[in-house]
Amino acid sequence: MNVTLYKQMMKVNRKSFLNYSFGSAFYILLMFWLYPGLAKNTKAIDELVNSMPEGVGRAFGLNGFGSAEAFISGEYYGLILVLILAIVCVQLSTQLMAKLVDQGSMAYILSTPTTRGKVAFTQAAVLTSGLFVIMAITTLAGFIGSLWFLGDAYAFDTLTFIQMNIAAFLLLFAVGGISFLVSTLSNDEKKALSISGFITFGFFSLDLIGKFSEKIEWLRNISIFSLYQPGEIINGNANLAVSFILLSFIGLVSFGLAIVLFRKRDLLL
Repeated sequence: MNVTLYKQMMKVNRKSFLNYSFGSAFYILLMFWLYPGLAKNTKAIDELVNSMPEGVGRAFGLNGFGSAEAFISGEYYGLILVLILAIVCVQLSTQLMAKLVDQGSMAYILSTPTTRGKVAFTQAAVLTSGLFVIMAITTLAGFIGSLWFLGDAYAFDTLTFIQMNIAAFLLLFAVGGISFLVSTLSNDEKKALSISGFITFGFFSLDLIGKFSEKIEWLRNISIFSLYQPGEIINGNANLAVSFILLSFIGLVSFGLAIVLFRKRDLLL
């Protein structure tokens, strides 16, 4: 890894990382602030959720409001967090590779005493570090929110909350890896952004549509988003070992392949 490049790129993207981090932290604190008021009407709200078609509940991660972690899973982790950070993965991966090639900055970086492999590895490390920072601050905000707004009045399953955050990070690691692979193979920033976006939100759409009905549930089998199951984590039905291993494998293979191919490709094409 090129330490100098890593420090510079972290500095350049620091504002973006922090903006997304504190935006996510604010939203999750808002969820903790809202929960005590909603918890007083848990029975009525749960009845409303249960009255919805089963597919709607599964699609949008509605698990009832019986616990704080179930509420946060349904209102944030089930859809909004994943959607926002998927956008982050696509944008950042494009900025870290394809944009530099498109603007000619990559040629300047490669003119220094370094190698293509080191540059690609460093940029992958920057993307992974940024995603880790976002999820770490989100997790910390969750703990602060539980202490601040819930206290001893409401139960909060710390282990389940940690598992949800690990699952979210690994999903983003896999999505980021795929987007980074696309970015390393493109000389055009807009093309890389559109292809990465199409793949990412194609997977997202397949998973979402597949949740609506058992007849088309097979669509989820071709989406990596099916490996992210916050609702099942809340219910204790998730196979965490399998999903964690597969998401880690997808991310590692994608990043590894991106580094290998970047070393060999012609940047003029």
